[in-house]
Amino acid sequence: MDKNQFAVTPPMGWNSYDYYDTGVDEARIKANADYMAEYLKEYGWEYIVVDIQWYANDAGTRRDEFQYIPFGDVQMDEYGRLQPSPRRFPSSADGSGFRSLAEYIHGKGLKFGIHIMRGIPREAAHRCCPVWGTGTTADRIADPSSICIWNPDMYGVRDTAEGQAYYDGLIGMYAQWGVDFIKCDDICDSRLYREEPFSGWHETKMLHGAIRKCGRPIVLSLSPGPAHIDRAWQYRQYANMWRITDDFWDEWDLLKDMFRRCELWQDHVDTGRFPDCDMLPLGKLGGGFGNGEWDCRLTEEEQKTMMTLWCMFRSPLMIGAELTKMDKRTYSLLTNRDLLALLGEECRGTQMLRTEKTAVWKNVNRKTGSLHIALFNLGEEGEDISFSMHESEDAEGEKRTYTLYELWDKTKRQTADAEITAWVPAHGVKVYRII
Repeated sequence: MDKNQFAVTPPMGWNSYDYYDTGVDEARIKANADYMAEYLKEYGWEYIVVDIQWYANDAGTRRDEFQYIPFGDVQMDEYGRLQPSPRRFPSSADGSGFRSLAEYIHGKGLKFGIHIMRGIPREAAHRCCPVWGTGTTADRIADPSSICIWNPDMYGVRDTAEGQAYYDGLIGMYAQWGVDFIKCDDICDSRLYREEPFSGWHETKMLHGAIRKCGRPIVLSLSPGPAHIDRAWQYRQYANMWRITDDFWDEWDLLKDMFRRCELWQDHVDTGRFPDCDMLPLGKLGGGFGNGEWDCRLTEEEQKTMMTLWCMFRSPLMIGAELTKMDKRTYSLLTNRDLLALLGEECRGTQMLRTEKTAVWKNVNRKTGSLHIALFNLGEEGEDISFSMHESEDAEGEKRTYTLYELWDKTKRQTADAEITAWVPAHGVKVYRII
């Protein structure tokens, strides 16, 4: 994808999935947009993303049996294009799709996003719906051998001119609605197709082509992960974001493994092209998953580690919490201007060291020369961690006194030997701006 002026830095926003699962509705989307506009927008947070199955009239009604009801009651137009469920999104009842909701969010100075599944609805193929802009029907472009192993809603789309026309019509409709962000699922990685050809590869290219034709700048995010490193060229060419992990939740083992994943992908972070560490499972989570909501299970130190790694690496940031239930501590994690500045276009993050117990990252602003060093303790006990700035090419060679400004506790101290040493609690981090 060509470099653009609408995603030059990692997108920052909120996604409904971590709290609402398949059951989010219009009122809750608006409530979270209201919160973001009032309390988070000034810090760079701007995307409101409606996640999976917004088109399902019966989503969540059999949650004890299914997350995604097989052959459920889905809302479609005459061309087999999924539409918002009017039961959950009343403003769509007039056939205008998400236009009204997008206008509401744009009116708050924010941007609007939706989740989609790769492919064409199975129901559209079974009904032989006409494909927009063509003389063919959905059953002719659907590939019933290309399915998602965990969601039963879609067939793959064949790599034909008529298949491209389907995606052109779909994305054109989204552009008319006012969509700014598309998270496409079952396309970055497949749990089903390991040895056989995966149609997600050509469907990524088709989506990209449709976005380029639609006349609206739309961020394309690919899920789920883990992304394939040997496909880095394709993700970079056709998408703005791609997941480097499966669904990330609030568990230390998953967080610790992200250091390995970020190391693998760090050289592929670029303007408009961002390997994605997935959502930030902070605050109140899981209210729609059938077992009641819970508070983020990561410790306070682990939450700081997560925020620091995501920012040093320059991952997109998507909040998973129910925003209207935000506590002060979680809010402080999401509004640390010093940390969020590391997402800047001229910044670059690099892992300098990783062992079983320790990781060290640097983040350099190539325009200003500003240098940040983060010391992570991955071990089970607090300990002193040291790093010599001479190991970073960005540190000056001559002996001098450095001032170390810590981004979390806002303290300053000096060191005269280019050696940074800090006591770091278990699973915690110290991140310094070098002055």
